[in-house]
Amino acid sequence: MTTEARADERGGMAGSEQRGRPGPIARTVSVVGEVLITVGLVLALFVVYSLWWTNVVADRHARAASEKVRKEWAQAPAAGGKAAAPRGLDTKDGIGFLHVPAMGRHYEVLVKKGTSTKVLNEGVAGYYTQPTPAAMPWDSTGNFTVAAHRDGHGAKFHNIDKIHVGDPVVFESKSTWYVYKVYKILKQTSQYNVAVTDQIPKESGKTKPGRYITLTTCTPVYTSLYRYVVWGQLVRTQKVDAQRTPPPELR
Repeated sequence: MTTEARADERGGMAGSEQRGRPGPIARTVSVVGEVLITVGLVLALFVVYSLWWTNVVADRHARAASEKVRKEWAQAPAAGGKAAAPRGLDTKDGIGFLHVPAMGRHYEVLVKKGTSTKVLNEGVAGYYTQPTPAAMPWDSTGNFTVAAHRDGHGAKFHNIDKIHVGDPVVFESKSTWYVYKVYKILKQTSQYNVAVTDQIPKESGKTKPGRYITLTTCTPVYTSLYRYVVWGQLVRTQKVDAQRTPPPELR
């Protein structure tokens, strides 16, 4: 092979290598693509964690807490079916169960003290302690104000939009069933509108003391921009019997 032929061969090989090697723009596009794929995977995992795994963990915790409360009730039945339950007897284990048929035929959620993220992340509902402390269902007057997550961490109020005016909302304490009737729904209000939890919920149209219940959660779904509010008023109570027979509204 002549010198010129060998030079041509080397030149051809070098040219092929240069043509096969991506340029700076192609390399940049490739890197950006890989980064976007990685970010997409991370976001997908975060969504799975937020909307599925936190529910699994919260439901597991809520089930254990609920079973503990019911076991305590069974070991010390309500004496004579008395409705009274002084605030001093409230414990971290929970004060009772909220039942809302519109959110599911067998729907019930344990209610604990407080509405902090720590409490609600346990897959329970919490009654307000601030800015306006909630009244208890057994109080002679007042507003039993309750909050829960709408998505993630148990999402106990996820189906709050299924509730309609006239629907029952029942709170079960150790000794009494408290039956409320929904009379007003506010589908969106500012997250800073604390007036919705006033003891006389004037924003719902009430002007006099009574025995009310207020359910609050975030809206729209998957956001916390606004608040969704449901108001109910106590229509009757029913003593708990030995079999804990639920009221007709829950059958």
